[in-house]
This record gives sequence, structure tokens and C-alpha cells, in this order.
Amino acid sequence: MKKKTIPLAITFLTGVIIVVTFFIPHPPFGRLQEDALVWYSVIFGFTMLLGVDSLVRFHATKLRRREKGSWFSTIFFLGLLLSFVTGLISELRFGDAFKVQSSFMYFYNYVLIPLQSTMFALLAFFIASASYRAFRARNLEATLLLITAVIVMLGRVPAGYMLWHKLPPITSWILNVLQLGPMRGIMIGIALGTVAMSLRLILGIERTYLS
Repeated sequence: MKKKTIPLAITFLTGVIIVVTFFIPHPPFGRLQEDALVWYSVIFGFTMLLGVDSLVRFHATKLRRREKGSWFSTIFFLGLLLSFVTGLISELRFGDAFKVQSSFMYFYNYVLIPLQSTMFALLAFFIASASYRAFRARNLEATLLLITAVIVMLGRVPAGYMLWHKLPPITSWILNVLQLGPMRGIMIGIALGTVAMSLRLILGIERTYLS
């Protein structure tokens, strides 16, 4: 019982402090918010360590069991070792691993960033596939969505201006006027959902983070 009571009490007190300091930013309440942000940074650092530990255990288990695709785990350990070694060398040599001329930043700029670019480039094919399924004109609503999407996509590229010079202004009107109402409704819904979930966490109704 105490294992759940203490985290719930900490969550409740932290949530109340954040809410109070938001509406009363004057001392001493404003100082409480700054202290809470410092503690958040400290806790975030420990969660990063827990995340690394979880990844290491997961991939070590895959390698030990020789599961299918375990060579990905080997690549993970090689990348982790390379990042740690280059970061440590850069820190000792330059006093800051994020110096532009450091080996860590070389590894980041010429290995990690190209890999990220490749991953996002692959996502474009999945987006195109999803768009094809979503924009098929099966009914009136889907037809309107298809026409609007074509106008917006053509209006955002030079080819659209070459086809018809009024396409870019129409695209701007769709983005800044026509979609503004639905976007505000979505944002209001997100805000209300955030408030509701925050209250559930503060009051201890939502306890999935304890499992």
C-alpha cells in the first residue's frame, strides 16, 4: 500500500504546487515553480539512465537468446559504445563534447543526422500510401477532402503557380481561414483533454504510471 501511497502523495503535492505557482507567480510561490523545474531536470536525467539500462537489458537478452534479428542488437551496442567513447574523448580533449571540431560532433553530424534523414525520407512513402487510402473519392466528404488536398499541395509548390497563378492565394485562404475554425476546435479539445488528464493524475484517479 505504501508503495502506491507515497508516489500518489508526491504527484498530488507537485501538481498542486505547479497549479498554484501558475496563478500566483509572486514570491514565495514563484520560487517553488523554479525549484520544481530543477527537480524535474534531475529526475529527467535519472529517467534517461533508466531508459539506457532498459535498452541494454533488452538487446542483451536478444543477443543471449540469439533471436531473429539479433544483429540489430549488435549494431545498437556498437553505436552505444562509439557514442560513449567519442563523447568521453571529446570531453577530455576539448572540455566540451559538443565543440564543432570534436569527434563526437563529427559522429553526430556525419553519421547520426544522415541516418535520421534516411528514416524521415522513408516515412514519406508511408505518408504517400496513407494519403492514397484517405483521399480516395468514395463519397462526398472524401471527394471534398481530395480536392482540397490537391489544391493545397499544388499551391505550395512552384508548379502550382505555373499552372494557375491564383492557386497560392487560394491555398493561403484555405490554410488561414477555412481550416482555422476546425483547428481551434481541435486545440480546445486538446486543452480540455490535457486539463482532464492532469486532474486525474493529481487526484490519483489515473494510476497507470504506477504499474
